[in-house]
Amino acid sequence: MQAARSREASLSRRCDVLGPLPHRLASPFGEFFSWDWCAISSPGSCGVRDFRGIFWFGFSPTSGSDQSRTLKLVSLGYGRGGVLFVYLLVCAAGRGLMSWVVLEGMARGRRRKLHFSKLYSFACGSSKFEVDHSQIGGPGFSRVAFANMPDCSEPGNLNYGSNYVSTTKYTLATFFPKSLFEQFRRVANLYFLFTACLSFTSLAPYSVVSIIIPLIVVIGATMLKEAIEDWRRYRQDIKVNSRKVELYHGSSTFGFTEWKNLRVGDIVKVEKDNFFPADLVMLSSSYDDGICYVETMNLDGETNLKLKQSLEVTSGLQADSSFQNFKTIIKCEDPNASLYTFVGTMEYEDQEYPLSPQQLLLRDSKLRNTDYIYGVVVFTGHDTKVMQNAMNPPSKRSKIEVKMDKLIYLLLFSLVVVSSIGSVVFGILSSDDLQDGKVKRWYLKPDDSSIYYDPRRAAVAAILHFLTAIMLYSYFIPISLYVSIEIVKVLQSIFINQDIQMYHEESNKPARARTSNLNEELGQVATILSDKTGTLTCNSMEFIKCSIAGTAYGHGFTEVERAIARRKGSLLIENEQSKENHEQAKPAIKGYNFDDARIINGNWVYEPHSDIIQMFFRLLAICHTAIPEVDEETGKISYEAESPDEAAFVIAARELGFEFYQRTQTSISIHELDPVSCKHVEKSYKLLNVLEFNSSRKRMSVVVQDDEGKLLLLSKGADSVMFERLGKGGRGFENKTKEQMLEYADAGLRTLVLAYRRLDEEEYKSFNKRFMAAKNSVPECIDKLAQAGIKIWVLTGDKKETAINIGFACSLLRQGMKQIIITLDGPEIIHLEKDGNKEAIAKVSRDSVLYQINEGKKLLSSSNTESFALVIDGRSLAYALEDDAKNLFLQLAVGCASVICCRSSPKQKALVTRLVKAGSGKVTLAIGDGANDVGMLQEADIGVGISGAEGMQAVMASDIAISQFRFLERLLLVHGHWCYRRISLMICYFFYKNLTFGLTLFLYEAYSSFSGQPAYDDWYMSLYNVIFTSLPAIALGVFDQDVSARFCLKFPMLYQEGVQNLLFSWLQILSWLFSGVCNGVMIFFFCTSALQHRAFRKGGEAVGLEVLGATMYTCVIWVVNCQMALSISYFTLIQHMFIWGGIALWYLFLLAYGAITPTLSTSAFMVFVEGLASAPSYWIITLFVVIATLLPFFIYLAIQMRFFPMHHNMIQWMRFDGHADDPEYCQVVRQRSVRPTTVGVSARVDATVSQLARKVHDVVHSPP
Repeated sequence: MQAARSREASLSRRCDVLGPLPHRLASPFGEFFSWDWCAISSPGSCGVRDFRGIFWFGFSPTSGSDQSRTLKLVSLGYGRGGVLFVYLLVCAAGRGLMSWVVLEGMARGRRRKLHFSKLYSFACGSSKFEVDHSQIGGPGFSRVAFANMPDCSEPGNLNYGSNYVSTTKYTLATFFPKSLFEQFRRVANLYFLFTACLSFTSLAPYSVVSIIIPLIVVIGATMLKEAIEDWRRYRQDIKVNSRKVELYHGSSTFGFTEWKNLRVGDIVKVEKDNFFPADLVMLSSSYDDGICYVETMNLDGETNLKLKQSLEVTSGLQADSSFQNFKTIIKCEDPNASLYTFVGTMEYEDQEYPLSPQQLLLRDSKLRNTDYIYGVVVFTGHDTKVMQNAMNPPSKRSKIEVKMDKLIYLLLFSLVVVSSIGSVVFGILSSDDLQDGKVKRWYLKPDDSSIYYDPRRAAVAAILHFLTAIMLYSYFIPISLYVSIEIVKVLQSIFINQDIQMYHEESNKPARARTSNLNEELGQVATILSDKTGTLTCNSMEFIKCSIAGTAYGHGFTEVERAIARRKGSLLIENEQSKENHEQAKPAIKGYNFDDARIINGNWVYEPHSDIIQMFFRLLAICHTAIPEVDEETGKISYEAESPDEAAFVIAARELGFEFYQRTQTSISIHELDPVSCKHVEKSYKLLNVLEFNSSRKRMSVVVQDDEGKLLLLSKGADSVMFERLGKGGRGFENKTKEQMLEYADAGLRTLVLAYRRLDEEEYKSFNKRFMAAKNSVPECIDKLAQAGIKIWVLTGDKKETAINIGFACSLLRQGMKQIIITLDGPEIIHLEKDGNKEAIAKVSRDSVLYQINEGKKLLSSSNTESFALVIDGRSLAYALEDDAKNLFLQLAVGCASVICCRSSPKQKALVTRLVKAGSGKVTLAIGDGANDVGMLQEADIGVGISGAEGMQAVMASDIAISQFRFLERLLLVHGHWCYRRISLMICYFFYKNLTFGLTLFLYEAYSSFSGQPAYDDWYMSLYNVIFTSLPAIALGVFDQDVSARFCLKFPMLYQEGVQNLLFSWLQILSWLFSGVCNGVMIFFFCTSALQHRAFRKGGEAVGLEVLGATMYTCVIWVVNCQMALSISYFTLIQHMFIWGGIALWYLFLLAYGAITPTLSTSAFMVFVEGLASAPSYWIITLFVVIATLLPFFIYLAIQMRFFPMHHNMIQWMRFDGHADDPEYCQVVRQRSVRPTTVGVSARVDATVSQLARKVHDVVHSPP
């Protein structure tokens, strides 16, 4: 109780320390605070170096008892000829908001050492936690740490785990068994393991080595990949575990030790800009009151600093010598994954003090803006909260990979059937060998054989033959398929990561494929679920002062100025008090607290520089990205803005007579006071260009055209970039302005500069040409995705009006599109909510949602020509996702062109994603940039994280990371299409070439009465998949392009080939398998017919098995590689090397293999030199068979491209004919799109044209 009273007293003292604020605190604020912006544009893209005018504004913290948590906007400025305005944004006294501002400032101002901790203590105070500390010692709260107590009788801290952290998948002892287990979970690898085991018996048709080596190569390659990846993780673990930290060794000394050596109860000292080595309970810091600043980027992705504070009783331990007699016992909760909770107590000097998250410093967070801290280790290694949160993401498999597994099962079934047929036939033929007790096939020597061939036991022989056939026909299954696909996907991921077109220069972030398993899935996305296309937040500020043309307007002082006045004993506060009391009597306008009779109520028209004041107000009303919202009941306008200053600007402009009331894609409309008539008039400014703020340009600009055709450039940004662009007209006020900036910096203000310039037509045309060439924003991206036939759903936490405005702004919605809005704002529900009957509310709400869904479905079914958009709020969505309504909701949503779910929670986002994925059966992609999008990203087939300002949690949970939403266009339409095509053709080709090869084996078996004798040498068989045919397939999977990236983007409907799965449908797969069957049959019968019973060489020698096998094998190699060449659309040098090099390698192998001793080469000894090369018939047969076998495929391709062209065929022909840049021809190709585009920019144009056509039709056909 005494300790608790002491803490309360300490807190109350901290809450009134702003009065004696040191004067030297004021200056750093200008450096510390920074702006938060959400959009990106190219640095210097404005192309204008000087401005006619300049405006300046900044921020300041406030204090006192006001708990409104608002930010006040103050401004001061000068201008003549050019214009200068200065705004000072003052933060309110609310404790939580003050904490945020200070932390944001510290994050960017760590170069300067500050010791004004009492101000920061005031800002955050001591957090109150509703925690029952009586749980300590009970279940879940059993951890005890003894600090500096080596003689403690308890078992001690060694019972807990070490601080060594391992993120590896394997250890040295588990690598082989665990990795092998992972490999043989695949059914194909398990089958090859089974055949390898059988090869050790006398049933094997091949030698053991020829079967084992390919399996070892394939499994070894995959294991090597796993080992390399795990070795990298191990190296990273070593690096982390070997970091140094200062550990207390007793006798008032600290010495460096490695992180892995720490144990629970150790006292450590962590210095500035270092990571915390374990979870620590903070004892003290370099600040007198025991505070420190912590960066938690690695934990939650947040960049703002967080304030931590030690207990007051230990805050005095500020030197190493202070720990000579220090002893404490910490009792706390057991290890858990909650980053934001902590319950514990500290026993110190016979007192027990409660611990909260304020005292907990988490591993992998970093100490900032604090020289050092002392702490006690409470959680180590895998017990730390960061490691407790290190869970593996859900395993995702592409739909192509799932279908490939089904295809392998199908081929395995076929293999068993073929083997069974061969065994039955072999058994029948074996039993028929006995005729009157004599064996007809005497040359098989049944008397000398074992049961493998015994006509008297034909059934047993047939069963054993089945096992032989299982091994013999193993080439129906491509052994190298899995490892080849893994190699291809890794290389594809490298290409995605290295694509310069998806590199964002401003943030220095490229695209990053965090997994390579889903590359082909990128080409099959049917639905995109996005959290929102632009991050809009609403913060509160107040406009209270401005200075225009050297005249200051507005009353009041900043809190820092008041604090300085208190220190000096000034009467300023007393003089201002009466004004404040008068102001408090006025009705409050959120965001506006300005009072100066000279310019309010239209009086500014009488001021000396009214034209400059007018431009100032216009700039406030126009240069922003805010969205107006009209209250349907009151008609009042409120604003949703990207940043707090923008909301304050438009509110101030409205209250001063310049009301921003409408925004479209191309214009901004305001009501402004006409200085001549003194009446409000409507003015619309054509919005030509928006160059949004980014960290490199440090400014935002808009180019507008007024109703007189004059062009204006309006800009706002940091003084460092705005002053250097100041024109001659504004230079006369530059020195005075900078003096004012210093004064406001001393008052604790942060500054921002605004400027404008008039442009001439030629200057603007030159700029706009470059701007449009570089522009590639969200609406255009959505338009391309819509043209590709991809449905886009927006799942946002914004309210309905904001979400609809966002939909129009980013082209998801368009004028004329009918909106189906499902809400629970009806009078009956509102009445029930007032009564508070929860059961009645739930029943009526559920019925209302079902009714609205059914009405929406009726509306959809009644019109086949109009496009619809579905808008549903979070409350309605909760009922729509229930079991009895979710299928109806999905049917309605799928029928709409656009879907917007507003006010949706993170859980609802994930549930909607799950519903769409399961209900549609199509590939879903979720894209988000915040921690609340993690569930949605993990639930979707593909999760794309945007590495933006909201942290890195979305990126860490994603499959692919990009830095801008607009890069999604290239990721899907280019890389997605390419990867889908490559993987699909590669898999089909693998099965085709193996079926071609395997069928020649089966036919030869039938030809030789299913005797189990293979047609080919053992090593021919072994190297077929590994060397002669796999490399061309890998080259296809990495380099092939049906059309270039430019045409992928120019003709988005090409993407539908993946959405409809045209290249890996069962029809396409079976056509490849049919081609393999035909080729195998033709190769076998052509070769046997040409060689059987004929002299092969001049000496009249007949063809033996070795010549027949080598000839057939040669034809197989030529046919499958040439068919690969016919299937490729884009040849590279590597593909030429692999295709023709594979054929050349076959001949080189024949030479080398045939030259070695006959004991090793067996029947292949000198077969090429003596048997094949000198025989003209060998070369003639090879040429004839290749042409005859490939001719049907060539004819099929020609007919298909001529009469039944797919989208890529049309584009290829267009490019070949030279019509690639012919607009009319391109339009004809585009009209082949799968469905009309109902959203996007192009849909707006189509809708406008259609509306105009209807109007003309009505005029022409209207009665006179």
